[in-house]
Amino acid sequence: MQVGLGEYLALSALIFGIGAMGFLSRRNVLIQLMSIELMLNAVNLTLIAFNRWMPANHTGQLFAFFVIAVAAAEAAVGLAILISLYRLQKNIRSDQAKLLRH
Repeated sequence: MQVGLGEYLALSALIFGIGAMGFLSRRNVLIQLMSIELMLNAVNLTLIAFNRWMPANHTGQLFAFFVIAVAAAEAAVGLAILISLYRLQKNIRSDQAKLLRH
């Protein structure tokens, strides 16, 4: 059985949708960070699928590596903000983070 580009794109859209719903519906900052990572992985899946569809051009892999680097930086900064928020307020709910609004 050959898996085509449409199946990869459908799976990527599903993963991205799950990540978007998790980010928009949850108030726990850690869950929101994981949802962002899920959305970035969906983008990576799309890039790799297009790269597999056009194997002569490696632009998809290059952008996937770039997205992985951005995701690592996002995780580091996000976790630093999360730790800072927990130290200040003893909770990690984004709707109660009043210090980050100003």
